[in-house]
Amino acid sequence: MQNRGVTVQVLSLFDEAEPPSPRGPRLAPHLSRIVADSTDRVAWLRARSQGITATDAAKLATPASVRNAARDKTHGTGFSGNTFTDHGRAREPEIAAWVLRNHGIEPSTNLFHAAGQTRHLATPDGVGHSSDGSLQLAEIKTTSKPWRSIPRSYLRQVWWQQYVLGAERTLLVWEQHLDFVPVSAEPECRWIERDEDQIAILVGFANDLIDVLNRQAAR
Repeated sequence: MQNRGVTVQVLSLFDEAEPPSPRGPRLAPHLSRIVADSTDRVAWLRARSQGITATDAAKLATPASVRNAARDKTHGTGFSGNTFTDHGRAREPEIAAWVLRNHGIEPSTNLFHAAGQTRHLATPDGVGHSSDGSLQLAEIKTTSKPWRSIPRSYLRQVWWQQYVLGAERTLLVWEQHLDFVPVSAEPECRWIERDEDQIAILVGFANDLIDVLNRQAAR
């Protein structure tokens, strides 16, 4: 079409639209490292037995603890739960719902492995993102006693999970109970920041543990 000597191109309503870009939404790195889901307990336990979990890492504080952990991984602990662990499992969905409502961290049942380390494993209770897009986790505990400070084993568990998933911080949430009845209407919580020095110590102990397990398997 001509308009005072200027050619104007008119697009037909029936012209084909530009094809969509083949690239979809970018997958968060940790989502490509899912190993199993705890809702399939048999597969989850089998996968956990092949590596070092946050439960294992919580015990790794000294060279002697590495030897003890190797014995537990090889022969088992004989502990399958009690009324306290049963209570914790029963309360976890309720506490996780509180975490979601108040902090926007979604419950998670996935087992992840660390980047480049398929035997370094963790199953955090919650996974979400902060307002700046960084990854953050939630870990839920129940206790029959008040905490004067956060138990060191729980801190090691949290730091290990942060390392495995690449998270910057974790909301540690705990609910105290008396005779298995919560003492407060809401749980307590505290943010735990990532600690690279502590993570490096844990990774070193975990690799020592893997070396011990490999030597035992080769006998």
